[in-house]
Amino acid sequence: MRQGPAFTVCNQAPHEPSQPVQRYYVLAESSCPYLPGRRERKLITELGDTQGSALYGVLSRAGFRRSHGFAYRPACSGCSACIPVRVAAGAFTPGRSLRRVVRMNAPLCAELRPARATLEQYQLFNHYIDARHDDGEMEGMTFADYRGMVEHTRIDTRMVEFRNEDGVLVAACLADWLPDGPSAVYSFFDPKLARSGLGTYMVIWLIQAARDAGLPYVYLGYWIEQSPKMSYKTRFRPLEALGPDGWHTLAP
Repeated sequence: MRQGPAFTVCNQAPHEPSQPVQRYYVLAESSCPYLPGRRERKLITELGDTQGSALYGVLSRAGFRRSHGFAYRPACSGCSACIPVRVAAGAFTPGRSLRRVVRMNAPLCAELRPARATLEQYQLFNHYIDARHDDGEMEGMTFADYRGMVEHTRIDTRMVEFRNEDGVLVAACLADWLPDGPSAVYSFFDPKLARSGLGTYMVIWLIQAARDAGLPYVYLGYWIEQSPKMSYKTRFRPLEALGPDGWHTLAP
């Protein structure tokens, strides 16, 4: 993650020298990848080796996301379009269309694996990017770049691989496992199988995994009402959003 001019915010008072100081930086503005003509700016902090998991668990509830060894959240001037959202896993009830997605993908075998990049994953990732996001910031990522995205983590991060009956990898989801539920980092699938709703199925799988583990939430990152790419997130109800007064359920 590129770091521009920044200032530091300390979360400890000066009379508490024995406590570690968590530093936060504001990055330089760049083009917004979601809303044309807008500029984005991020507030970031590093997740340390010893306290990364505990710290990120707190930060995720405050609307932060993770990239490599950093947690970040938008700090854009004059814009609050990015809204953190999470699914209340215990209350989730799939509608007819979501149940159809589950039936279509029932033959798939899902395996939860450590966050280790493989060439098989990378080839599928490249096919997905070329077909669906060839104008995005991930276009042209090398295997080293992909490996960094998957493996450069200081928390409990895992890769869920989905294989068909022939053992062929058709989808994968990178997710952080937090104290209150998984947080989806990035998912990709065989673009030839787009009609199967694999992207939707992976979210449903995470919701079920959270329920099985007794965890209350699945974090889906940011939702932008004006962005068609984000509209799929509203299919998972009840969906909670983080606002000025805390988390609240989005109206249907």
